Amino acid sequence: MTGRAAALIYGLASYLIFSLSFAYTPAFIGNFLVPKTIDVGPESGRAQAVLIDMILLGLFAIQHSIMARPAFKRWWTRIIPAPCERSTYVLISSLLLILIFWQWRPIAPTIWRVEGWPAAMLTAIFGSGWVIALASTFQIDHFELFGLRQVADVWRGAAGRVQALKMPLLYRLVRHPLMLGLLLAFWATPHMTAGHLLFAVMNTAYILIGVRLEERDLVAEFGASYEHYRERVPMLLPRLFGRGATASEARRGG
Repeated sequence: MTGRAAALIYGLASYLIFSLSFAYTPAFIGNFLVPKTIDVGPESGRAQAVLIDMILLGLFAIQHSIMARPAFKRWWTRIIPAPCERSTYVLISSLLLILIFWQWRPIAPTIWRVEGWPAAMLTAIFGSGWVIALASTFQIDHFELFGLRQVADVWRGAAGRVQALKMPLLYRLVRHPLMLGLLLAFWATPHMTAGHLLFAVMNTAYILIGVRLEERDLVAEFGASYEHYRERVPMLLPRLFGRGATASEARRGG
């Protein structure tokens, strides 16, 4: 019972830290409400700022890529309890995101700046990107994706769940709506600075590499079912014409 309670508290704490860091992210990137943002903060020499920002983004990308791989999970769960594996991933990701907020160096030169209705349109796309990203997590299993389901199952003494293929709503349009939402949020801004551009470019590169690594794992896990889904549904950009996947086709559960 003590171990179950510890796992539940750990999972809840990890989820709380994730929720706070995720809520801060749109304000950080959008330059509103918070004192330290992607364009507001301590200044450094330009070369130093580029180096620091690239290291921060690189650490975040490497951690995501390595800890998400099945081989790492098998090794890692020899050290930590398996139900806490996802919560640990979420916790480390959130702490690295907080490190980015803390140590990020703005790079001031303007790449583009628009006003009026183009600015309003880009701001709307920015907000829509975050809505899409968050909504996509609830359309599969938000609480499993961020580790709460696993520790709650341990607390209740429930058997471990088998990951199933399913494909709700947004997942019938693109295979990775979470990443599509993030890309919209990263790029849609009325004022693109050099620092914001660096952030957007490096995260786009990570997403394009990361989804291919993830899909390799999904094919290995689900075989022909996922291959068929991949043939029918585009990766990140919805098809303007043609039929997407039907409700009976499958998609991963988290």
